[in-house]
Amino acid sequence: MTPTMEMTTTWVATCELADLEPGWGEVALIGTRQIALVRISEEEVYAVDHHDPHTGAPVMARGIVGSRGDRPTIASPLHKEVYDLGTGECFTDGSLALRTYRTRIVGGMIEVELEG
Repeated sequence: MTPTMEMTTTWVATCELADLEPGWGEVALIGTRQIALVRISEEEVYAVDHHDPHTGAPVMARGIVGSRGDRPTIASPLHKEVYDLGTGECFTDGSLALRTYRTRIVGGMIEVELEG
């Protein structure tokens, strides 16, 4: 019998939804993690790693928010790689991926799910 490790998740409150402007990113420091929060609409907020997958620089919250079809995207402000905000897939370089986090809005507060 092989022991299994149970993965636990924790929802962490980051900021009020009203603190974020639609179409713009902001950084939340959660423990030692820098997470970029991107508000698309009243019901849609995405969370991704703040570090650019190509360079490692902490810049993704300053990326260019847009879309590809019906998919919301963010482009790195450094080399303009375009990432799907929901999946982290890089549309311009298949060898890159942006870490994503699930979000939810509870009582006007944005919460980010972290594994631990």
